[in-house]
Amino acid sequence: MSTFLQLQVDTLAQAIPTADTANAALTNEVSVLEFIFKGGLFLIPIALLLFYTLYIIFERYIYIHKAAKIDNHLMSDVRNHLNNANIDMAVMAAERSGTAQGNILKEGVLTIGRHINEIESNMERAANIEIGYMERRLGQLGLIAGIAPTLGFIGTISGVIKIFYSISVTEDISIGNISGGLYEKMISSGAGLIVGIIAYAAYHLFNGKIDGFSLSIQKQVLEFVNIIQRPNGHKAK
Repeated sequence: MSTFLQLQVDTLAQAIPTADTANAALTNEVSVLEFIFKGGLFLIPIALLLFYTLYIIFERYIYIHKAAKIDNHLMSDVRNHLNNANIDMAVMAAERSGTAQGNILKEGVLTIGRHINEIESNMERAANIEIGYMERRLGQLGLIAGIAPTLGFIGTISGVIKIFYSISVTEDISIGNISGGLYEKMISSGAGLIVGIIAYAAYHLFNGKIDGFSLSIQKQVLEFVNIIQRPNGHKAK
């Protein structure tokens, strides 16, 4: 009986990790930065794409947020000045806004006196120019959304090739050898997908905002045409 109890105590002592074992496990833990660096050389271009993507997002957000702003009071001011036959004040009101809407309305005010179709056409061309300014570099976001995941997959594939080449040379097919090298190479795939998702989401969010501006400015052009077609003193509804 004492021998059986002694065997149980020895078994429990072996099963419970000692302090030294726990400390060794903690020591073997890899920091997040070290974990990322294990992804290989393909993480360098992916990281560069990430920084460039964040720069484009920051720069485009500031520009589009300012340029695509629609001020309903601006149209009211322009209407009042035109009804009072004060074209110069209408131009000044449009210039003060500092938005794409103001530039488009300014183009319409400056062409008053021409045929209505020409005025509308000029305003639409001005709107297309402003939309073109807003869409600058958005194509690059779409390109990054496709390139970054591809770079990640290439990094993983090259790592897998190296793993199997090492196995063919050393004939070491242990699970630890395969899984250890494979998880390191899959880091590049994960990083590429993350960068691609960020670029893809930003691309479509910005385009959605620009589409909303395009719809709003079409309404503004129609309202402006209605204003100049009506006799002075009658406000457009």
